Amino acid sequence: MTAPRGVLFLCVANSARSQMAEGRARMLLGDRARVQSAGSAPSRVNPYAVAVMRELGYDLTTHHSKSVDTVDPATVDTVITLCAEEVCPVFLGAAEHLHWPVPDPASDDPTLTRDALLTRFRAARDAIRARLAAWEIA
Repeated sequence: MTAPRGVLFLCVANSARSQMAEGRARMLLGDRARVQSAGSAPSRVNPYAVAVMRELGYDLTTHHSKSVDTVDPATVDTVITLCAEEVCPVFLGAAEHLHWPVPDPASDDPTLTRDALLTRFRAARDAIRARLAAWEIA
């Protein structure tokens, strides 16, 4: 399979999973495809996502959360939703739709330590990395 012209990763807040997927896909594809991410309720890029992507050599500090409503459907050939337990955003258009459920690593649980949160974010990052490796785009 040749690299698609445009890939869009979607989740709810566009703060962790879709941001990590965007970063990893950009690492794999370089300038061979337009890689974007967005969410139905954008917030901010999660600092734990920034930290675990930095471990792979990708800097998410220049990223920001974006609304799915701001994405031009003409720039997207493939939409990949990453929601697991929540309702995924809808993207209208003629793009191919794939669903890769990845549990949300973010949590408001005050009992989770920094190390526990980093473990959760690494697990999500690595699940996305495995899905991208199996998807024949690289």
